[in-house]
Amino acid sequence: MTHLYLWLRNRLVREEGQDLAEYALLFALIALVAVGAVTLLGGNVATVFNNIAGAFSP
Repeated sequence: MTHLYLWLRNRLVREEGQDLAEYALLFALIALVAVGAVTLLGGNVATVFNNIAGAFSP
């Protein structure tokens, strides 16, 4: 565990670590937007797929 902590700390202190932190923040923002979109549109998408499935059933 200490090795992982030291490796992560060294990555965050150096400039390469700054890039890593920026990518982590970008990933978190994209994930947050994706979760929000699924939450808001999830019911509508399910309804559309149910309507499509209903059109194919006899």
